[in-house]
Amino acid sequence: MKKIFTLLCGVMLAATALAQQTRDIQVIGHRGGRYEFEENTLAAFKGSYAGGVRAYETDIRLTADGELVVLHDSSLKRMTGVDMDVEKSKRKDIEKVRTLKGNPILFLDVLADYFSTTEILYIEWEMKTDNYTEEQLKGYCDKVYQTVMSKRPATALYIFSSFDHRALRTMKERHPDAECMLITGNPMNEQTIATTKSLGLKRVACGVEGTSRAAMTQAHKEGLIVNLWPGGSIEDFQLALALGADIACTDYPVKVLQFISEKMPWIKGAKDIR
Repeated sequence: MKKIFTLLCGVMLAATALAQQTRDIQVIGHRGGRYEFEENTLAAFKGSYAGGVRAYETDIRLTADGELVVLHDSSLKRMTGVDMDVEKSKRKDIEKVRTLKGNPILFLDVLADYFSTTEILYIEWEMKTDNYTEEQLKGYCDKVYQTVMSKRPATALYIFSSFDHRALRTMKERHPDAECMLITGNPMNEQTIATTKSLGLKRVACGVEGTSRAAMTQAHKEGLIVNLWPGGSIEDFQLALALGADIACTDYPVKVLQFISEKMPWIKGAKDIR
């Protein structure tokens, strides 16, 4: 009996070790890592890259003169203290403004140039287009696609994401090879799965709160690749990991990677999600 018990313990330990060796997840820096650096600035992307981050999420808006700016909000006020509407302003005027920490406002061509010299693995380019006309969307999608894809390093997977279903449809219609992803504030559930599939997509970013293991299992059975967000703490990352997320979007990417290295060395902080 003792020998059987010892054998069973050995099998269980071996299975646990194997599971630990094979678990992986893509950790991405939300806006470059907005709780560790000044969000969506070149300093943020350079700083998080130096900290080991190789996957990101960022936001893209269109200026009045057709330039693409890396910014979450429609106004510069929160970032700079200057109440300037990005979509009603020209690049030359935006370039004169500095953030509260003295950084220049980042434009997409500058960020694409930077990433072209790195060994990044993955980026989600979020299209902030809710108030754009259909004609604006066409020009916007073309320019975003051409700007980033012309400088994409061979190592990287570039994803075009949005809450705006129109932007996703337009990008796919005009650039069929573009990898697109739906963003929703809803948890993973039957409706989220149905909406993602109705758009002809296999990628979705949805809320970690309210998502269950059963819903994630069903999503994976349906062939979906799932990003769980937001990630405002180590605990949020652990929850995304426990639920079986393929991607965890976090505001603390450097801290999360350090946590993995120190506390969960069997977890890989990068995953092949092509």
